[in-house]
Amino acid sequence: MNTVQSTTSIDQWVFRIAGMFVLVSLVLAHFYSPYWLWFTAFVGLNLFQSSFTGFCPLAIVLKKIGVTSGAAFFPNHSLK
Repeated sequence: MNTVQSTTSIDQWVFRIAGMFVLVSLVLAHFYSPYWLWFTAFVGLNLFQSSFTGFCPLAIVLKKIGVTSGAAFFPNHSLK
């Protein structure tokens, strides 16, 4: 399996993508429907639960495609 060669860790990607989802859903809620705030709540709830459990679906996907582990997700694995 090919690994993604980057200095950007899984943690950074998770934070970036979650932040982008929150911002996009806020814009969609403002311009289209307040029901988009449920998506914002889902992202926030997932971040909250992953801080306790360490389970993050996006982190698992990123690890499988070879993104370097960081300190927050998969802390028992050495950095590449």
